[in-house]
Amino acid sequence: MSDLLKLTFDGHTAQITIANPPANTWTYESLAELKSIIEALNNNKAVYALVITGEGDKFFSAGADLNVFADGDKGVASDMARVFGAAFETLRDFQGVSIAAINGYAMGGGLEVALACDIRICEEQAQMALPEAKVGLLPCAGGTQNLSWLVGEGWAKRMILCGERIKSDVALKIGLVEEVVANGEALNAAMKLAHQTAEQSPTSITACKSLIQAGRSGNINAALPLEREMFVGLFDSKDQKEGVNAFLQKRKPIWLNE
Repeated sequence: MSDLLKLTFDGHTAQITIANPPANTWTYESLAELKSIIEALNNNKAVYALVITGEGDKFFSAGADLNVFADGDKGVASDMARVFGAAFETLRDFQGVSIAAINGYAMGGGLEVALACDIRICEEQAQMALPEAKVGLLPCAGGTQNLSWLVGEGWAKRMILCGERIKSDVALKIGLVEEVVANGEALNAAMKLAHQTAEQSPTSITACKSLIQAGRSGNINAALPLEREMFVGLFDSKDQKEGVNAFLQKRKPIWLNE
């Protein structure tokens, strides 16, 4: 690993800390590394949840360093767009629960990585924006799609087309984040929530998450038969048998992620 991302583990939860001061910006290297880390976590049956946060107390992440795009090189732009998309789409499809602990400014690609997570918890001082149009660019790592899905077309247009920066209270009101906590508490809150996944069957989590997200690319009538099919498919897993029998035997289940 490089020094740009720090990976630690706490029980069944992995934590990735974006560590590129002063603003925790993304680079080609760190984006490629994020993709590789998540792919490795998907192969680790002991990992049920992932928390992403920023180093320090001011920035979650300010996105890409605009110096990369200063000379207008389309080849560089293409490479960065590709690696941004690959990294954040891999994060979106992480098999467990992903939680963004937004501990400060989340701008551009810094907000887009949070949008790729399942759940977002932010601190009171946090501010969020997708300001790419102010510099002649656009959000290219899922921002236009994921933001619209979360907050609706109107607020997505306010943030993207009008360049509106929002604070934590508005973010909570419009559904951009699920919880606002005191300054310095986002990571603790995210880890507490992540630890709750240890009480859930990891195979069930993966199946439920895929079904919840299926609605983004289809319709409810197409998803309902799939829901039933995947429910029956869980009966091929050891975790299904363990979960039901642990409940009947009034004990905590021991998940195998199998």
